[in-house]
Amino acid sequence: MSTSARLLLPAGNQLSRLLQTSPLLLDTTLDQLRTLITVHETRSALRAARVLGREQSSVQKQIDTLNRNFKSLCGEPLVVKQGRGRDVLITPTGEALVELAKHTLGDWLDSIHECRRRLGTTLTVGTTRFMLDSLAKAWHHVADDFRRRDVELKVVHIRTKDIWHKLESKEVDIVCGSVVTPAGSGSQFADFDVIEWRRGGLALLTNLPEHRLGASVGTGELPKLPLVVPGDGLIAEFLRGWFGPEYRNELDIAAEIDEIQYGMSLLRSGLVEGCMIVTSGLGVVAANNELREGSGLRVVELENDRKPVLERLVGVFARKEERAKFPSDHPLNLLWAAFQREVAD
Repeated sequence: MSTSARLLLPAGNQLSRLLQTSPLLLDTTLDQLRTLITVHETRSALRAARVLGREQSSVQKQIDTLNRNFKSLCGEPLVVKQGRGRDVLITPTGEALVELAKHTLGDWLDSIHECRRRLGTTLTVGTTRFMLDSLAKAWHHVADDFRRRDVELKVVHIRTKDIWHKLESKEVDIVCGSVVTPAGSGSQFADFDVIEWRRGGLALLTNLPEHRLGASVGTGELPKLPLVVPGDGLIAEFLRGWFGPEYRNELDIAAEIDEIQYGMSLLRSGLVEGCMIVTSGLGVVAANNELREGSGLRVVELENDRKPVLERLVGVFARKEERAKFPSDHPLNLLWAAFQREVAD
């Protein structure tokens, strides 16, 4: 916080007490603080309204209310208009309040979410696209019970690279997805409970003719092939495991992609000649001509001949200590048991 802001605005816990006790600020709701943060990020009431899905007049009214309150309290408004078409100016007082509001909102939301989790009124499940069907099957076993108990199931889309972060940060209670693990061993994840759905390897989709690339190739030969690879995610984890963190320097990367579908379309277009590493399951689907984007591409078996020998573990993951502290009829454990039942069947 700047010197001028300290002179104008009580800092830290002083401002927290002010927010809690001042009659002028009792009407400053979480929604008003969220609006202020959005205006701070967009530098415009109009742009903030678009982000929040509201009318500009509604956003401006909230900002005007905050401005009046803080001008009375501190002698300075929070946001100053600069004229039509120009970004608003956030005053030192506004900057200080935005910083406090971010921490306050985060703490409040974390506390509310923790209470809902403990009471079992909300369960948040993160899933990759390819595990949605597995979640739906498990949900079938508990849906009636959850509805009767008014338990809210929240489903969020996550990417493979975010699995551990989402669990460790408690943004989700359960994750359905794929991770990289040494072949033939345990899950190697001591801090998490794991339900193994299946294990598998990788394959290649290619537009290279057979005389350049046969029906199978070893992982040790990948540096000799032009590759279409994702910038991050499961396949990148395999490549890091085999060739180290600087794997891009070891490989002939013809193109880097964000989505598998784009990679397949790129190969099918002929603009790039090479191979794309995919999961073995996706390779089977492509071989059966069930993927429109993969039409005309050839599937090549990728043999795991380079150490460390790695494979894909498809499963369900949860924080071990959290499941243990809840009774067996808690929604988290009920859904976990439903996943176990699906695996057993």
